[in-house]
Amino acid sequence: MKAVAAASVGQYEQSVRALTDYVRTVELGLGACFRREQRGLGAATPNDWVDGRAIGVVVFGSDQGLVGQFNDVAADYAVDLLGKLGGTVQVWAVGDRVQARLKDAGVTPAGTFSLPNTVSAITDLVGQILDETVTRRDIRELHLVYNRRTEGAGYAPISERLLPLDVRWSHELAQQPWPTKQLPEVIGTGTSTLSALIREYLFVSLFRASAQSLASENASRLAAMTRADKSIADLLESLQGTLHRLRQSAIDEELFDVVAGFEALTTPPG
Repeated sequence: MKAVAAASVGQYEQSVRALTDYVRTVELGLGACFRREQRGLGAATPNDWVDGRAIGVVVFGSDQGLVGQFNDVAADYAVDLLGKLGGTVQVWAVGDRVQARLKDAGVTPAGTFSLPNTVSAITDLVGQILDETVTRRDIRELHLVYNRRTEGAGYAPISERLLPLDVRWSHELAQQPWPTKQLPEVIGTGTSTLSALIREYLFVSLFRASAQSLASENASRLAAMTRADKSIADLLESLQGTLHRLRQSAIDEELFDVVAGFEALTTPPG
């Protein structure tokens, strides 16, 4: 099981690194659309893309145990975030364990998603999340809460707001220079292109959050199993030492009895 967890950490982290080029491509396309908007050519603004009323929060956890405080940390961070958000909030849990932890904290999720077992299955999970939240057009804000890996086997909870898109971020993308001398053109009014690129941005952001959470989960499981192995080894060593002491004590008692008997037989009465 440790080997499976170690291999899973590697494949999920590799998938995150593999997204870098694609994310860069999507951001270049968004930057082109945002530059067109600034020139007054009619592209939709980032915040116009979402007109819902509720605030959605997706909390990533685990379906399985042996992960230490992984789900507790994510759930507590989500509860703290919910206290800071105003208005109607709907929560979705990714993983049965974090769903139970949220219910214990008084938060009833609107839905629960099962975690994938492989990198290729993350795509289906992302599609389900988007269908349940953004596609229904009743979410004006979308926040993600998940654990991200830190140095070693550690992890830390973070929150990320996907919608509405950050205006400063859109301006920064619009100001970035194009990597070639041939400048891009946005076909048509740009609204459909911008919407498609925003959907891709949401997809890769959710995919990256899912992969990072799964990498953190497996790293936590690997660390928990390593600690369990060490505890078992320490316990065996302690029990072995106790056994040796008991055996030595029994041998000493038998030797004392033999010596005492010999002295009793060889000592003349008197």
